[in-house]
Amino acid sequence: MKVVVGMSGGVDSAVSAYLLMKEDYDVVGLFMKNWDANINGDIEGVTDGICPQEQDYKDAKEVCDYLGIPLYRVDFIKEYWDTVFNYFLEELKKGRTPNPDIMCNKYIKFDLFKKEAKKLGADLIATGHYARHEGNKILRGVDANKDQTYFLSQVKREEFRDVLFPVGNLTKEEVRKIATSANLPVANKKDSTGICFIGERHYQQFISNYLKGKEGDIVDIDTLEVIGRHKGLINYTIGQRRNVGISGNLERHYVCGKDTEKNILYVAFGDDNKYLISNEAIIENMNYISDIKPTFATCKFRYRGEDIPISIEYISEDAIKVNYESAKAVTPGQACVIYLGNEMIGGGIIKEVRKNGEKLWYL
Repeated sequence: MKVVVGMSGGVDSAVSAYLLMKEDYDVVGLFMKNWDANINGDIEGVTDGICPQEQDYKDAKEVCDYLGIPLYRVDFIKEYWDTVFNYFLEELKKGRTPNPDIMCNKYIKFDLFKKEAKKLGADLIATGHYARHEGNKILRGVDANKDQTYFLSQVKREEFRDVLFPVGNLTKEEVRKIATSANLPVANKKDSTGICFIGERHYQQFISNYLKGKEGDIVDIDTLEVIGRHKGLINYTIGQRRNVGISGNLERHYVCGKDTEKNILYVAFGDDNKYLISNEAIIENMNYISDIKPTFATCKFRYRGEDIPISIEYISEDAIKVNYESAKAVTPGQACVIYLGNEMIGGGIIKEVRKNGEKLWYL
């Protein structure tokens, strides 16, 4: 069977291709470019005349040449801008915290990319995601620290039918060992971090290329006193505690709210400040991977967040209310992903955060 592997230029996709070759699949590589710093006005994105994405392509080509498999390339720069990056910018304008990687999987990797793979004659598609596909179920990756099912929560379940996740049963350490023993050219390549089109660059500098934040007051939510100035609400997210912009030797503090009309950034002091805590949330745009619709489960409100025990009320076809004992810094615009044990049930976008039935006025 022919398997088209999404080659990113990283070690996970390289090992995925290598493992599939060992299983005697007919393996073909397909590199997808979604961002071009030169075209997209990304001032800091070009170093020595080379975009990071072009370096990724070169790395992917080197791997495929080493393995003796063909590598094709497809550019989705316009499509990515229209469906993912514009969404990202519009959510920021609303004072929310979007997750573009989730939308990239929904609209690009498991839609447009798959269609291109089919044109190449693919029977199956493979990616380097740390997830498992068993029967009709999508399960967390074996490596709890690398599990990426959170980012797959908006992909339509029918799109998983012909998808393989070759590294889902491995830990990252095992993947590195395989890459090293196979002498793969990217065996020691550093993992990419952060939002895909930003990478490790300074977030505020990047955003300033596209949105201009308006300075405003930082307000202590307990006293409602002005304690500083922010650089634009688009530059902050709920729960943020670094680079908030409050000078002086102060106790631990967190962004806890935004008023987009008055351009106010609210800050709460103390790890357990009541303004950071909620116990209900309304989730919209629900996408179900499983036929199971549990009333009790766990969820993640952010990728690196802990599993929160919840009860679920089904409001409509694509909206639910989740109830939980207590959670900190639940953030509108982020994903809420539902799990039953290791199985991902589905996920949606956090619309509203509440406490004891009342919407939090500062969110």
